[in-house]
Amino acid sequence: MFLNRRTPELPTPEQALRGRPVPEFTVPSRHTVLGNPLVGPYPEGLEVADFALGCFWGAERKFWQTEGVWTTLVGYQGGYTENPTYDEACSGLTGHTEAVRVVFDPAVVPYEELLKLFWESHNPTQGFRQGNDVGTQYRSAIYTHSPAQAAAADASREAYQKVLTASGHKEITTEILPAEGRPFWPAEAYHQQYLDKNPGGYCGIGGTGVSCPIGVAPVES
Repeated sequence: MFLNRRTPELPTPEQALRGRPVPEFTVPSRHTVLGNPLVGPYPEGLEVADFALGCFWGAERKFWQTEGVWTTLVGYQGGYTENPTYDEACSGLTGHTEAVRVVFDPAVVPYEELLKLFWESHNPTQGFRQGNDVGTQYRSAIYTHSPAQAAAADASREAYQKVLTASGHKEITTEILPAEGRPFWPAEAYHQQYLDKNPGGYCGIGGTGVSCPIGVAPVES
């Protein structure tokens, strides 16, 4: 993946690339593993959660393997550029994260369990990087879709910080922000379910090894 050797900095809205009113590419209609549509509207009773935890290839696979997840897709979120491309996001001039949209059935998998998977699947203390992947697009973030999601995300961050601190880790740098006003722009077709199409492909996702004290058993990296 993209390794940026300079110190990453988020652009201001004035510095960010302008983007375009319509995307330069089309998004596949269905998930290659789950078989369900990628883009909404989604069936009644399902909920949406948005997470950024480093390179979105491996991050997406973590979620599509979870029972109760109806579909997943990867994209760009949290920045300023409309309908960005992958190259633009990797330039650091869009302000976006590499994000995963998770559409799930809360009767099967509670949001708190997705939060547990999120925290344990990456190192949320690294700022603008995950491992060797350096850049603002790799920062950790949760974009919430309701006050209940926001409260659960805040509580989970507090709980996980306690066990991380006890294990000698640094402060969590994860952003927790409303998804409203931060559109999710789907990524190019070849990024969707990338590790299903390329089973031996790059995956930079790896956790701290510290279990988050909510939900179920620790998630393997």
